[in-house]
Amino acid sequence: MSDTPILEMKRISKDFPGVKALSKVDFRLFPGEVHAVMGQNGAGKSTLVKVLTGVHQPDSGEILLGTKAIHPTSPLEAQKLGISTVYQEINLCPNLSVAENIFIGRQPRRAGLVDWRTMNRRAEEVMAGLNVHITGSQSLSSCSIAVQQMVAIARALDTEARILILDEPTSSLDEGEVAQLFQVVSKLRSEGLAVLFITHFLDQMYRIADRVTILRNGTFEGEYLTADLPKIDLVTRMLGKELAEFTESSGRGPMGQAVVREPVLSVRGLGLRGSIAPFDLDVGAGEVVGLAGLLGSGRTEMARLIFGIDAAETGEVFVKGKRARIHSPRQALLAGMGFCSEDRKEEGVLGDLTVRENIILALQGRNGAFAYLPAKKQQQIADGFIQSLRIKTPDASTEVKRLSGGNQQKVLLARWLATNPTLLILDEPTRGIDVGAKREIMELILNLGSEGMALLFISSEFEELIRCSGRLAVLKDKVKFTEFTGDDINETNIMRTIAEGK
Repeated sequence: MSDTPILEMKRISKDFPGVKALSKVDFRLFPGEVHAVMGQNGAGKSTLVKVLTGVHQPDSGEILLGTKAIHPTSPLEAQKLGISTVYQEINLCPNLSVAENIFIGRQPRRAGLVDWRTMNRRAEEVMAGLNVHITGSQSLSSCSIAVQQMVAIARALDTEARILILDEPTSSLDEGEVAQLFQVVSKLRSEGLAVLFITHFLDQMYRIADRVTILRNGTFEGEYLTADLPKIDLVTRMLGKELAEFTESSGRGPMGQAVVREPVLSVRGLGLRGSIAPFDLDVGAGEVVGLAGLLGSGRTEMARLIFGIDAAETGEVFVKGKRARIHSPRQALLAGMGFCSEDRKEEGVLGDLTVRENIILALQGRNGAFAYLPAKKQQQIADGFIQSLRIKTPDASTEVKRLSGGNQQKVLLARWLATNPTLLILDEPTRGIDVGAKREIMELILNLGSEGMALLFISSEFEELIRCSGRLAVLKDKVKFTEFTGDDINETNIMRTIAEGK
């Protein structure tokens, strides 16, 4: 590996309205290395890549390619400079052939016409160089996700890339396909290519990366040789807290102690390839079961499978002891479930609708279009939750977008509470709200548990999970590893499980 960086990003800063996405971030990339960028949600990983590839312009700082300052203004311009990106969502055309996808916009021609024989031959040669033997004329739609990923890499490399950015390339691959991809990446590294690797998977990062840069809350935490950074140190640096600083306080759950209850929800072997490995889970009446793990560990994927947003490939779901067919959110709703998504703006509240309309939305959906709730009944329900949840709004007719983030979150909670669910799934219910609103929502979770509701609670804040959970499951790299109860629910055990996987 060269001692001279092929790429340097120096003191890069980027602000968006109300958000400092990057603050004086440094990054170096050397020829013949795989350099991972790690960080929690909001750390700045995506923004850093978008600045490098010209999607965003930095507010300050400089980018050097070799010794030359560059100022890419678009991904195409970055590609012309030798910086190619393969995104998590593969940007290919499944209706075209492998060769057409690799050479799209750059097809070899003869006498003004596409030279199909040459294009197919060249495609086969490029793919063979990636240890994939396939005909160039084969339809991309007939290829596995792993092969499609290789086609995307082949297209990037055929543009004479000097730097290859892989953005979450393994998110939809199984273990065998990951191994195949890593063989290709290792080969490219040995040929001198510089690879920037974005991932959430700790174990995969250690398998393939030579060096890692850690970002935290838009700032540069540090750059490390992977071989010199123990897993527990990586996790603590991502979270910004040393292991010795974590408390040993235990979670006793909403009833003051961990108690085994008759399950409201029982899941056996539920899983989806590329999303989460098959898992078992029970949630009892009056129990808060927490899900802990880093971003990308599979917590949200688990919740989406249970609620029928994503279709499980394996496993069974039982509600109150009876097998339930949960193939859609409506079926989950009819089975007595509620789900507060972590993405409040995109999948939660509807900003242009009123507080009242948002609150009765799920209830109306469960009842069906022909069982319309009278306006008077809607008003009673909305006013009741405005009072009980202390939602700060002029009245129920106020548009939700005019409320604070914390009050929007309360409206979303009210929507599902209006359906009187037996199981409520809460995915990051305190994210992006102020301290006072967080405290109120935590108290609400505890109260709901004490009143007999079953709750599945996802949070990135270990303190919240410890405070509320009577039982805690820990996930890592899309696998549920273990559960803790009682005094074993503490930050040290959570951290060690995430770092060591045991």
